[in-house]
Amino acid sequence: MSDPLFEVLEIVDLEIDGPINRDNRELMSPYVWRDGEMWRLLLRAVPDGMEPTGRIWCGESTDGIRFTMADEPALAPSIEHLDIGGCEDPTLIEHGERLVVFYTGVDRSGAAEMLWASGPDAASLEKHGVAYSCSKTEKNTKEASVEIGDDGVWRLFFEYSRDDRSWIGLTFGPSPTGPWDDRPDPIEPRPNKWDCYHLSTGPLLREDDTVIMFYNGSTEDARWSIGWARFKRDCRTLIERCDEPLITPDDRDDDGDEEAPEDRAIAFANSLIVDGDLIYLYYSHNDRVPCRATLRRRRG
Repeated sequence: MSDPLFEVLEIVDLEIDGPINRDNRELMSPYVWRDGEMWRLLLRAVPDGMEPTGRIWCGESTDGIRFTMADEPALAPSIEHLDIGGCEDPTLIEHGERLVVFYTGVDRSGAAEMLWASGPDAASLEKHGVAYSCSKTEKNTKEASVEIGDDGVWRLFFEYSRDDRSWIGLTFGPSPTGPWDDRPDPIEPRPNKWDCYHLSTGPLLREDDTVIMFYNGSTEDARWSIGWARFKRDCRTLIERCDEPLITPDDRDDDGDEEAPEDRAIAFANSLIVDGDLIYLYYSHNDRVPCRATLRRRRG
């Protein structure tokens, strides 16, 4: 089925060079942004053995595909209980002359919480602790997507867990740490659809008086695909939502890689860059390969 708003022109794997490849076989959650002529990247890398669950590395590129990573991670687990188990899911906001990074910290028990850090650049981030504690989650609060409105209000979408399922929540606040004013969930799972069971946030695209989220949804067997939902500019009112996924795990072939996880079928959106009529959507394939899909907005 053809998508009414977007067409996918191309999907390519990112090329990741540097010491990040030495001990890490699973690369995911690519957050890409532009800095003048350079493309910058934050990327979660999971060490062999899965302890901890990840570190966040930064890198740079001249073309948005081939990235050279730094020698050391930008955010790594510390002896503090908030992220001793891992650092995951980076989302970056340029705020004044500083960068604000929301990320997931995994504690000693394996529970995840929304943390934040900031700094003049991605290689000089200082951790600040909890950004948002969700009152309705049972275990995990993670995967930030942020829209700062023209009124200066921070609109924070996030993933949370309840009844062994993932949901998308929404809260408003005046700063990266609130105080937060929780709002009703912006979208719900849909029976008999590709997003009938789990939901998670994805990158946001401003278009005139609307905001489009490229969100992640799955079936009960955790087959994750990428779709979109369009909201009014205030992010509270849903206008429309795709019927079929825009990108599925089948849209990128593993090429017979014997190390591909057998129990994962995942396409998971993380960030986007707008370049004229094109949208570069960065996503993770099967929690191990960072990819870039080139989209074009359909007109008329």
